[in-house]
Amino acid sequence: MKKLKLKNGNTMIIRKANKFDAKAILEYIDTVSGESVFLTFGQGEFDKTIEQEENFIDNISKKDNALFIIAEVDGKIVGNLNFSGGARPRIAHTGEFGISVLKEYWGQSIGTELIKYLIEWCKQSGVIRKINLRVRSDNYSAIHVYEKLGFSKEGIITRDFLINGRFYDSICMGLNID
Repeated sequence: MKKLKLKNGNTMIIRKANKFDAKAILEYIDTVSGESVFLTFGQGEFDKTIEQEENFIDNISKKDNALFIIAEVDGKIVGNLNFSGGARPRIAHTGEFGISVLKEYWGQSIGTELIKYLIEWCKQSGVIRKINLRVRSDNYSAIHVYEKLGFSKEGIITRDFLINGRFYDSICMGLNID
């Protein structure tokens, strides 16, 4: 667990998710899915039951190459990050993450702090040697954050997103953990 002061003076806690967070996480995802066009899912597209989410969180907690963390302010989930490494030995050392932050908390460095937590966790894991991500090519603020944290652009996936009949490219980025 990590405790930090936000730019607005609030205290934020970053901690690993547990199965008792499942209902709140699903409510958070329902809210955040309607706030950003840069996520891999839109409003109403994330259809898990509380039991499925509990099982998902439980499974992640049993792996040494996966992490699910949440950011809380006053007990409210304001951000999350989910990282999963490969399932087989040849790819267990590398993984990809997804991240989101509630719109009312944008600009508070919550995303940056979640990624810093992930990087530290990877360094201490003894397993993860590479963090990968995909970011929409027009998500300039996220790309800036990733580059600031040491991620490098590695390639482009064309037509990776299809939203309202329009295609968007993604940039593949990576960070070596050595």
